Amino acid sequence: MIVVAVQILRAAAALMVAWHHARHEAGLLADRGAGPALDPATLLPWWGGVDLFFVISGFVIVHAGGRLAGRSGGRARFLAHRVARVVPLYWLVSLLYLVLALARPDLLGEAAALVRDPVALAASFLFWPAARPDGTVQPLYGLGWTLNYEAAFYALFAAGLGFGRRGAVAWLCGSLAVLVAVGALVPGLPVPLRFWSDPIVLEFAAGAGLALAWGAGFRPALPLRVGLAVLGVLGLILAARVLAGLGEADGFLRPLLVGGPAVLLVAAALGPPRDAAAVARLPSTVRGLVALGDASYALYLLHPFALRLVREALLRLGLAPALHPWAGMALMLAGSAAAALAVHRLVERPLTRALRRRLDPGAPQNRVRAVPAPVPPRGRED
Repeated sequence: MIVVAVQILRAAAALMVAWHHARHEAGLLADRGAGPALDPATLLPWWGGVDLFFVISGFVIVHAGGRLAGRSGGRARFLAHRVARVVPLYWLVSLLYLVLALARPDLLGEAAALVRDPVALAASFLFWPAARPDGTVQPLYGLGWTLNYEAAFYALFAAGLGFGRRGAVAWLCGSLAVLVAVGALVPGLPVPLRFWSDPIVLEFAAGAGLALAWGAGFRPALPLRVGLAVLGVLGLILAARVLAGLGEADGFLRPLLVGGPAVLLVAAALGPPRDAAAVARLPSTVRGLVALGDASYALYLLHPFALRLVREALLRLGLAPALHPWAGMALMLAGSAAAALAVHRLVERPLTRALRRRLDPGAPQNRVRAVPAPVPPRGRED
């Protein structure tokens, strides 16, 4: 059973992040004399796709993992499923990035310096926040910063599963609130605690709260859902205008300005669940968006490679000068989506199923759906 609109929001969140980075690639095309420069103005804070991901993740993990609450072995099974879902593709992409860092360190800047630091390199693969030589807290593959938050979120939720579903959510929300309070009040924290205490983690708590409400029967009527969606989009537009003047969205500003509208959008998506037969009867466009929602994790991890590949293809084929920047960005986005769908089906799902069978051999091998993980670096731009 899936909530169709939540699946579509997964696709939207991943596409927002890809669009954010595609603007950068279009700017590089313009710098190389291939087409007009791109207007830096933006309608939405596209990097806010990560905030949407975090709220969705809070909802999905409580919705899907809550059934293990209070069960014998529930913590181990939950963590086994999360490891099987998140680790294989991320490690593959990180290994690819490591090979690139070894072969062409000049292309990667500060990230290449991690190759000479075995501790920081190991931290990159173990979802442990560590600082690069320039002080930024990012793993070898920069997009993995969001997974460092996700991994901590999974660990906290697993620790609370013995308290039952509601108790696990209460434990989770309380722990995140304490973390944020410690980060705000105590200076000089170690890097991991300083990282995990960022107020952005409250977006997981908001998603978890929505999951409890939905599990208790909260199903907004269609007019209310439309109203919530409109308010969410308007909130993102307002956030883009405010942040255009401020330049950054650090501290509590980000979850307030961007996380708040993300919560409204997820609340608007909380319709009734549908089984596979009901999903198969939906229009083809909707089914395609649901499929892209399934592949949102692959889209998040792979889109930088796909964007650059399409950009270079446009340059080498001599097509870039004839294209409007928006057309070039649309092609980059389409290439990213196609690559994500292919990798999700041919690589990600088989690896996840194989690892799940090994880590949790007693579990039924149902179809594996993507768990959101979000996206762009912590500022407004790369």
